[in-house]
Amino acid sequence: MTWIQEIRQIVGDKHVQTKQSSLHSYAYDATPNFNAKPEAVVAPASEQEIKKIVTVCDNHQVPIVPRGSGTNLAAGTTPTQGGVVLLFHRMNQILELDENNLTITVQPGVITGDICQTVEAKGLFYPPDPSSMKISTIGGNINENSGGLRGLKYGVTKDYVLGVNAVLANGDVIRAGGKNVKDVAGYDLTSLFVGSEGTLGIITEATLKLVPLPESKQTLLASFDSIERAAETVSQVIANKLTPATLEFIDRATIQAVEDYSHVGLPTDAEAVLLIEQDGPPSICEHDIQLIQGIAVEHGAITTQIAETEERAAQLREARRSALSALAKRSPTTILEDATVPRSEIATMVKAIEAIALEYEVNIATFGHAGDGNLHPTCMTDLRDKSEWERVEAAFAAIFQKAIDLGGTITGEHGVGEMKSPYLAWKVGDEGINLMKQIKDAFDPQHIMNPGKLFHRSGGEVDE
Repeated sequence: MTWIQEIRQIVGDKHVQTKQSSLHSYAYDATPNFNAKPEAVVAPASEQEIKKIVTVCDNHQVPIVPRGSGTNLAAGTTPTQGGVVLLFHRMNQILELDENNLTITVQPGVITGDICQTVEAKGLFYPPDPSSMKISTIGGNINENSGGLRGLKYGVTKDYVLGVNAVLANGDVIRAGGKNVKDVAGYDLTSLFVGSEGTLGIITEATLKLVPLPESKQTLLASFDSIERAAETVSQVIANKLTPATLEFIDRATIQAVEDYSHVGLPTDAEAVLLIEQDGPPSICEHDIQLIQGIAVEHGAITTQIAETEERAAQLREARRSALSALAKRSPTTILEDATVPRSEIATMVKAIEAIALEYEVNIATFGHAGDGNLHPTCMTDLRDKSEWERVEAAFAAIFQKAIDLGGTITGEHGVGEMKSPYLAWKVGDEGINLMKQIKDAFDPQHIMNPGKLFHRSGGEVDE
């Protein structure tokens, strides 16, 4: 009996896809230039089925790639070494909403936006809000430690994962963490799984922390005639001990693309805009947004506009979330990266990106989470133009290096995956790589869990 036949016995024939057309659909994620078909696509219905599937794969040394909705931007869910792609749409249940302990327990296939809507109906709040939240799954968010627009004030996914269940490479099931606010019993295995990109185990359940839903919101749009003035405003907002819920930066090229795409009335003559939102009790919210508006004017804002209605505020938020889609309409291939620097270096980094784009003769627009230094340089290119593609790769290598030189990192929220694996050692050093590989070996000695991710392959093999 083949390993595929063994898996068919576990989940049933209709939940195992092996037709070439089906395999092609799962050969790629949202990352350009990474495409490799798996040997099977499998949709388990329970933790017990995953345990059995993993045991089969371990026995036959078959790679396993867990996949949410395929929105990954670093080739983290591309099955470049074949094997099995695991889908979780049959494990998409909210298992418990515990209002007494302010937690929600979910299966990995639940859509993140559905979690937000469910808890908000109860006056609660799950803050992490990646731009893909309407389609991305919580399992994928946990594997990538996803961020979002609200990261400045509320943090990222890791700040809300209290516990996980996971199936290890040998088929064992581990239950780490739980509902406790405090728990220092041994190593923090929960945090180790968050952001591990499916390389240590398969998450089958997660318990998430909730907070009270903010009473009100205020949204401000400020435009500037220079990137430097926008960056100065960001620094001064933080220096004045203000922590907005969102503090977003959009450069001129992105402003134009978003306005053409969404028609919300963005100032297309500006060099940069800041989209700033504060939430909380109405009196504090009103006070803070007025103070932030004053700081923006003091530091050269040419226009400021406080949204008068929630409808207008929602338009502005959705316009920002549509930045990638808007830019993607402008070229056959779009690459979105997430180089991150200290907040004080935002202006320096944006200017460096502009200079690098000129040097390598590529078209790059930049937007991002200015409040936490997480920028999204986005290149509009054409993968079919090999000469240009080589320049694009060189340009992003230069961008990653500049971010590190400024005290930043190669990725703030998208993860390393396979796309950025050649650059991980630039950030963590050989010692960091060696330690991470030891952790990987301890959890997954046969390297069946999402192989090829994080650690750079040389000559077709994973570096050992």
